Amino acid sequence: MFTFRNVVLFDAATCAAMGLALVLAAAPLASWTLIPEALLFYAGLALLPTAAFMAAVARGAVRKTIGAAAVIGGNALWVVASVALMVGDLIAPNGLGLAFIGVQAAAVAVLAALEAYALRHAAVPAVA
Repeated sequence: MFTFRNVVLFDAATCAAMGLALVLAAAPLASWTLIPEALLFYAGLALLPTAAFMAAVARGAVRKTIGAAAVIGGNALWVVASVALMVGDLIAPNGLGLAFIGVQAAAVAVLAALEAYALRHAAVPAVA
């Protein structure tokens, strides 16, 4: 079922998977994408507690309004930071690196939109 809880659980799972992938494969990813290895590694490391927080929000361990704002807002900030990396001169990724950043940013944007949609529709009472 398409609920806020389920979307956030999916987000937490994908966040944990991406975090592990970035931590464990930072060196080869860096050589393929020309994204600095340290950036990949520490971004992956940051995703792991983020995934745990998202899981806590989905389980109801965090107040829904605060948790939802943190998850959706955090996703939006991740997208903005990703776009800034793509258009700025802080790093110099190759085409594959730009695609890597762009695809993951698009996926995070979709998740944020789905979370916002599910949250809005959960707040609307059903009409009989």
